[in-house]
Amino acid sequence: MKIILFGFVVLILAGTLLLCLPVSSRSGEASPFLESCFTATSAVCVTGLIKFDTHNYWSLFGQGVILFLIQTGGMGFMTICISAISVTKRKIGLVSREIMQNSISAPQLGGIVRMTRFVLLGTLTVELTGTFLLALDFCPRYGFFKGLWFSLFHSISAFCNAGFDLMGGGGDFSSLTNLSSDIYVCTVIGSLIVIGGLGFFVWRDIIDCKFKFSRFRLQTKVVIVISGALIFGGAVILYLVEMRASGGRGESIFAQTGGALFQSVSARTAGFNTIDLAQMTHSGLFIMIILMLIGGSPGSTAGGMKTTTLAVLVSSVISTFKRRKSAELFGRRLDETTARLAMCVLMLYIVFSTSVAVIISTLEELPFINALFESVSAIATVGLTTGITPNLGAVSSVLLTLLMLFGRVGSLTMLFAISAYKSRPQSQKPLEKIQIG
Repeated sequence: MKIILFGFVVLILAGTLLLCLPVSSRSGEASPFLESCFTATSAVCVTGLIKFDTHNYWSLFGQGVILFLIQTGGMGFMTICISAISVTKRKIGLVSREIMQNSISAPQLGGIVRMTRFVLLGTLTVELTGTFLLALDFCPRYGFFKGLWFSLFHSISAFCNAGFDLMGGGGDFSSLTNLSSDIYVCTVIGSLIVIGGLGFFVWRDIIDCKFKFSRFRLQTKVVIVISGALIFGGAVILYLVEMRASGGRGESIFAQTGGALFQSVSARTAGFNTIDLAQMTHSGLFIMIILMLIGGSPGSTAGGMKTTTLAVLVSSVISTFKRRKSAELFGRRLDETTARLAMCVLMLYIVFSTSVAVIISTLEELPFINALFESVSAIATVGLTTGITPNLGAVSSVLLTLLMLFGRVGSLTMLFAISAYKSRPQSQKPLEKIQIG
């Protein structure tokens, strides 16, 4: 696990140095190290939080560096390394296979190389298809070469749930607000986000089982059901919460519905927005904070606590009320260790995100809801912002950078990597009960 953390850090430092070069900026001047590091971390961790507008500040070379970092961070650098070794026909050892398993959250060690090839081939297929579909709209709009570059960039960024965009020509940090009425583009990008957020193992299981739900593995069933509930349930809640405010801003019901659905999809770690988040109510922002915390699914390009963690937590609560000994999902009993890990992940995300939010709110003199939105967006590798990120000070920027790295590497992976693990004897301490509630 330390190798995974080390690999991400090296990749971020390399990206930082490249972005610091004068050739990376449109002005031809060297970029500040802290801002370059923030951008490189955001790209590698497929987050999308930025200090400078990607289109207006970075040159074509700088945008290329960012896109490479997004692609490498999205697929996982170990996926690329193992794929390169496979091409050379070299034998892959057990240690490399174990590292690969942890890197892409594989459920088992067997067939890991074959799965890696599926990840690589699937990624390229989906991203090229997305590029072609977006090019049908972007090439007539921006010209052939510029439209093709925009299509490739946004296809990779959407599939990797990165949230970086090149739409700054319509204004700095505008994201997709100028394309909110373009149903075709929003549908393509939204579809890429969902495909990337479901996870490679889910898609492999779906294909192997020929789309028959009853034959899916437990994790696949959980991911599909929870993802669908969050997407449509989140859209309904956002629509109801923001409907009055949006109507007051002169938006049609059709625009409100489309915006709510897209933001429900994007909030779970994609980072694109078709509406001005700074104009949202506090209730709407809090709903999006919850969606961001949950995130995508294990083994995907998405971040957050993961849909499976939510399912385990909800199942544990239900089993407690029904006085069952173990949590159950789809007729299967869950191991007690799984429930403990789920609770651990929840506590880590809540403690770290709220702690950083308190610090940012205090240092920057900002409303707590805005600071919390930003910190959750960072730790869940979402990239959505209410507009405060570009103006944050050095300390706040460093804290968000650490949250992005923590969220991308994984909370448990990060803790196991930096903690000294020692095997403990199997003997147990004396038992004594305490009152709860």
